[in-house]
Amino acid sequence: MVFGLLILAILLLFQLSKYSMVSGALDVEIIVAIIAIVFFIVGVFINKKSLHKPVNTTTEIDHQKIKELDISSREYEVLQEIASGLSNKEIADKLFLSESTIKTHVSNLLVKLNAKRRTQAVQIAQELNIL
Repeated sequence: MVFGLLILAILLLFQLSKYSMVSGALDVEIIVAIIAIVFFIVGVFINKKSLHKPVNTTTEIDHQKIKELDISSREYEVLQEIASGLSNKEIADKLFLSESTIKTHVSNLLVKLNAKRRTQAVQIAQELNIL
């Protein structure tokens, strides 16, 4: 809705500038300056509203829940890398393990978190505040 109103305001500004140029009331330089100022203000407004959203304060990691789920420290490292979006091969390279070991850790995590997919495991882990 905000963007629609901004577009409408800019359209009205262009129509006003066209009318003022036809009537000869304003010079072209003044009209261009007014349009530039309006676009600058619109840009600042959009920047403040859309790009600077408040950062969610993350809650502390529930280490007790990690222990309850019996997630090992290495499995937890793998879970963090999965949450980062890395593939099994990339995790293996980063943690200096074989890819089959990573697959085993991922399988164990899926069972412990009662998840069917990696993305679901990450979602469950976030809900449990362990990520």
